[in-house]
Amino acid sequence: MKILIQHGRVIDPSTGRDEVADVAIAAGRILGIGKTLADFAPNRTVDARGCWVLPGLVDLTARLREPGHEHARMLESEMAAAVAGGVTSLVCPPDTDPVLDEPGLVEMLRNRAEKLHQARVFPQGALTRGLKGEVLTEMGQLTDAGCVAFGQADAPIANTQVLLRALQYANTFGYAVWLRPLDPWLGTGVAASGPLAMRMGLSGVPAAAETIALHTLFELLRATGGAKGPRVHLSRLSSAAGVALLRQAKAEGLNVTADVSIHSLHLTDQDIGYFDTSMRLNPPLRQQRDREALGAALLDGTIDALVSDHTPVEADAKQLPFAEAEPGATGLELLLPLALKWGHAAGEGGVMRALASVTTAPAQVLGAALGTLQASVGRLAEGGVADVCVFDPEARWTVTPDALLSQGKLTPFAGYEMAGRVRCTLVGGHLAHGG
Repeated sequence: MKILIQHGRVIDPSTGRDEVADVAIAAGRILGIGKTLADFAPNRTVDARGCWVLPGLVDLTARLREPGHEHARMLESEMAAAVAGGVTSLVCPPDTDPVLDEPGLVEMLRNRAEKLHQARVFPQGALTRGLKGEVLTEMGQLTDAGCVAFGQADAPIANTQVLLRALQYANTFGYAVWLRPLDPWLGTGVAASGPLAMRMGLSGVPAAAETIALHTLFELLRATGGAKGPRVHLSRLSSAAGVALLRQAKAEGLNVTADVSIHSLHLTDQDIGYFDTSMRLNPPLRQQRDREALGAALLDGTIDALVSDHTPVEADAKQLPFAEAEPGATGLELLLPLALKWGHAAGEGGVMRALASVTTAPAQVLGAALGTLQASVGRLAEGGVADVCVFDPEARWTVTPDALLSQGKLTPFAGYEMAGRVRCTLVGGHLAHGG
């Protein structure tokens, strides 16, 4: 199909482009931007007047609940939520049920996702079998099946020898390792350590649970090649102290990148209120100084990307005492408006940085794992694959269960009025959402 997106404000953080222009799409690729194509006869025209025409979003952490919830058709609903949020590429963590530690499971997930013709799914394979932190998986076979990286989700490796071997193996074959820095012994609480957790009688997770893990990891990286060592991505940093260590590691030249959850960027432990289980998240919400440090690090590029940390949770799993409630919240459909809300508040350069953190920057984190898509994902490139999000910044909508396509209806932002909404999403030139 030939599609012409007219009169939209084309914004591409990868090049700094920001202009009102038309975008011509044919055969799944961007034929031209801002050029008059005399012989171009579109089958469909999208009037984007007053809208932003953006690269499709790239989300580095979005749980789809499959394999494991095929009976509930979770993949269909969560993929629909992804494109409704403008997300055209996403990474699925390995903590599915069963765990993504077998090539057959990875291939099944990819095949089912491809048949839906919606967002692109890039599976993250388990670093250890069953995420138990004991035996390494067959990373080569999992890579052949389609895994773009290897990680442990929220299951830290307690045995440092196993972690060292994993890093050495990954470095030898060029695999990326994604880890959420968390000490297995200090990280078992349900809220961030501090006055609020103490007053409410909730078991705490100190910032040291993150920093101890970071110190260990960075020492292992130095032992496995330093700047020439394995590529490590730090998932969902949560503390000011962790940001300081990351900044030092990058200055040293260690091969590390990092992301932060949209929840940690907007909320603090004070938002837990009277045991509000919608605020039961991993990592736990920390104090205001942590939130400010995370925002500053995202703005200056120390933290590379912003993620939705989309985790659809059933209502029954949240209607429990806070400490027993399942952690997680829906986020795919909220990622872009919340990123821009932060960007506007961040001041000069904030909006462009917010857009980069959900498009160009996460695509750069994936890098060569994208294969032939590396030159296209997260950007608007002439000749590149047409992953496009048309966003109306003036639209206003309230976050309610009926407004969300995800089966996970629970979010800390329930009842909030959002500024801006995705009008339509194209994936590879295919109109996956809107019209």
